[in-house]
Formats: sequence, structure tokens, C-alpha cells
Amino acid sequence: MTKLYKKSEITFAILWIVAYVVLSSLTDQLSETVGVTKSVTATLHIVMSLILFFWIRSNALSEKYGFCRSTVPAKRFLYYLPLIIIASTAFWGGIKLQYGVFEALMYFISMCCVGFLEEVIFRGLLFKAMEKNNPKSAVIVSALTFGIGHIVNLFNGSGKDPASSLIQIIFAVLVGFVLVLVFCHGRSLVPCVLFHSANNALKVFAAEGKFDPQTEMVLNLILIVVILGGYLLYLVKFFPGETE
Repeated sequence: MTKLYKKSEITFAILWIVAYVVLSSLTDQLSETVGVTKSVTATLHIVMSLILFFWIRSNALSEKYGFCRSTVPAKRFLYYLPLIIIASTAFWGGIKLQYGVFEALMYFISMCCVGFLEEVIFRGLLFKAMEKNNPKSAVIVSALTFGIGHIVNLFNGSGKDPASSLIQIIFAVLVGFVLVLVFCHGRSLVPCVLFHSANNALKVFAAEGKFDPQTEMVLNLILIVVILGGYLLYLVKFFPGETE
């Protein structure tokens, strides 16, 4: 791994992205075949997370990839309140355990690892590989690649209809921009990992179907346009020139 990383950080990042997306899709299908949601996927995500974490530690790359305190006070990031609001949406329709206890545990573990893996891969490996040459391009590519990675949900039998998957892709792109800017300005990946893990994992407790389609559409628009869009504009406006 280290030899490949030293030879080309971008190639290293792309290989991790491909491996993560393909293997996650395959193990999701295997989990369904086994009959226990995320059972195989959780194992994969734990292994991949441990490999990345210890590889980063052993190569003294923790600070480079944001395993450190933010250099920017939390108040400048508005105490991450927009991200907290987004993560809290899991409870807007009420609380209900979506699976049995074991399945819920597998789902929760898998989603926590997803938060870690996707932040390290997209915001860490890919962004840092490109940042030294062109910070603006690094921000754009990191965010778009993260969003495009969710296109796999259109084909992997996840059960989502095309409209829901499209909304998820748009949401992921905007979240990608917000999180890469938080990392770019604060140099810490910790807030990004905590938000991402919580936003994914808490959905196991979400009571789905509590809102009619019209209400759900309005809520999605508020999340995407007002909260995410507003926070993104804030990060661009109040951190001028820091990605140039």
C-alpha cells in the first residue's frame, strides 16, 4: 500500500474509492442473500476502516488527513448547527427501530464505519492528493465524486425509487461540498466523520412513512436549498480566498 501511495496519491485514492463502492455493493447483496441486513457489509466496513486507520497512523499521516483538532474555532463554523439539524432529521417522523436487534446493530456499525471510510477516502485521500496542485479543483472533484458514488444506489437493488435516489445524489453532492470546505478550512476531519456517521447510523431509529409525499418533498427542499445551500454559501463567503 505504501509503495503505491508514494508513487501516486491520486491513483491510491481512486483505487480505494473503486474498492469501497464495488465491495460495499456486493456485500450488501450478500447480506440480503444471507437474510440479515448489513451483516456481511458491516464486517467489510470494519476491516476496511481498521486497515485505513492503522495505515495512516503507522505512516505518520494523522495530521495530514485531519485526525487532529480543528485550526478554526467551532463558532466560525456556526458550531456546526446546520449539520446537527440535518443529522436530527432521522427523528423528525418519530422513533422506531427499523430492524431486529441484531440487524439494527449490524446496520448501526456499518453506517458508523461508512462515515469514517467515506470521509477519509473522499475528503482525505482524494482531496489531499489534488489540493497541492489546485485547491479549487480538489474541492469540486472531491464533492462531485462523493455524490456520483451514490449513483450505485440506482442499480444495486437498494429499494429506492429513481426519484429518491436522485434526491439522495443531489443531497450527497451538496453535503460533499460542505464537508470538504469544513475540512479544507479547519484541517480537521473529526467534525466531518462525526456528522457523517451520525447522519447515516441514526436512520436505523427513524420511523419511515410518517410524512405524506408532499410534506416529505417540502422537507427535502428545505434541507437541500435552505440549510445545506445556506451553509455552503456561508462557508464560501466567510472563508474567502482560503481555497485559492
